[in-house]
Amino acid sequence: MANYAVGLMSGTSLDGVDVALVEIEGVSLETKVRLIDFITVPFSKEMKNRIEKSLSVDESSNVLLCSLNFELGEVFGEAVLKICEKNKLMSSDLLFVASHGQTIYHIPNGLEDYVASTLQLGESSIIAEKTKTTVISDFRYRDMAVGGQGAPIVPYSEIVLYQMPNVTRILQNIGGIGNATILPATENEQAIIAFDTGPGNMIIDELCRHFYQVEYDKDGQYAADGVVDEMVLAKMMSHPYLKKDFPKTTGREDFGREYTAQLIEAYDLSANDWIRTATLFTAKSIAEALAPFISGKTELIIGGGGSYNKVLVAMIKENLPEVAVKTQEDLGNSSEAKEAIAMVILGNQTYHHLPSNVPSATGAAKEVILGKITYYV
Repeated sequence: MANYAVGLMSGTSLDGVDVALVEIEGVSLETKVRLIDFITVPFSKEMKNRIEKSLSVDESSNVLLCSLNFELGEVFGEAVLKICEKNKLMSSDLLFVASHGQTIYHIPNGLEDYVASTLQLGESSIIAEKTKTTVISDFRYRDMAVGGQGAPIVPYSEIVLYQMPNVTRILQNIGGIGNATILPATENEQAIIAFDTGPGNMIIDELCRHFYQVEYDKDGQYAADGVVDEMVLAKMMSHPYLKKDFPKTTGREDFGREYTAQLIEAYDLSANDWIRTATLFTAKSIAEALAPFISGKTELIIGGGGSYNKVLVAMIKENLPEVAVKTQEDLGNSSEAKEAIAMVILGNQTYHHLPSNVPSATGAAKEVILGKITYYV
């Protein structure tokens, strides 16, 4: 009998819940997955507003966070039911649901008065009750407990699915934040490296909301009509995060609404010039971050929502002319589904009592079993 599982991913773009229904067998490097179906369940306008409010240091509250944890559990549970119903499958027949949760705040290195920590919401007990199956959640915490940054969280899945014997492969995800996994050829026996390259779609999306009241730059149409402001681009490229050594992670704390608002206030650009400049910022920050790892035969495989932005992908190719740049779709995969599938692979390791963090990527002291398991009885 086939084992089916559902992976849930709600990322920094806040566009909704990515839901992957996957057939899975095997463990560790013998893991085999087949994507059965993928959907994105958009957040309601009210829910998105509540999440955005919870992300703001000035607007958030204990009451909001407490309630939102359970509210998101309901949303995630409903998303599982929706994909199961669509595929004529009982959610109770799933081997497990693997839920990343909605990241509210991430402090990978701590702050002056606060310890290194992370917070994802979406109560697993609610998901378990709605779906009547086992839920595996909170993958980042265990890695941080052994000195890791809790991110990037997906590299283990990329080792399983993408590593090749004779070519270096770089997996670049472009969601709200950009993150890369460097997979050296297996014959080289080099350590896997992964880190956040900097902004992905986050600044672009904020600019689209500010100027056009739309959620993103579809196909890069606004960027295509703009002109890059070199002075503003230079200012953006001087961001201190880009100069940090890896392992490193970032998020809305560095490149979110507040950062974008400060830029708009400081410089006077037209809407499309802003969007094109921000798009090139993302492309150049990715190219500069990856340049030290490019040698010999190298493939760059782009996934995430940013892979559909034609202008952004063209800019990355222009800034990395020596690299074969592909998208997940070029490999017959889904850019949108990649991280939700990754949650299933991580969940499968946890389900079988096996580790799935990558210490060379996160800085953790050792391999650990990620996540918490909520059983349904």
